[in-house]
Amino acid sequence: QVRLLESGGGSVQPGGSLRLSCSASGSPGTIYCMSWFRQVPGKEREWVASHKSHGKTDYADSVKGRFAISRDNAQNTLSLQMNTLRPAETGMYVCAASVRTCGITDYWGQGTQVTVSS
Repeated sequence: QVRLLESGGGSVQPGGSLRLSCSASGSPGTIYCMSWFRQVPGKEREWVASHKSHGKTDYADSVKGRFAISRDNAQNTLSLQMNTLRPAETGMYVCAASVRTCGITDYWGQGTQVTVSS
């Protein structure tokens, strides 16, 4: 079992920055891929970025060049640096962990709220 705990959310003005963190505990050594998703009420959960254990990263087109995902294996922590934030990126940011492939999530965190508003 893996437990995920997010932190770092908050309120920021458009164009501002936030850094999210996700701490993994339990059996984090079994994780192959860690990802961030954005959840907005009434909408489907949206994938934001992924980090594979060998270092490869992938991003949704809408965040490329503005967001950066990183992973500290020694600390079992996943981070998401978000720059030049937009109001449409308001939502609950949820950390996810996958054992075999990024496309299948085995564990979900509870999420941390990000609000981008003037």
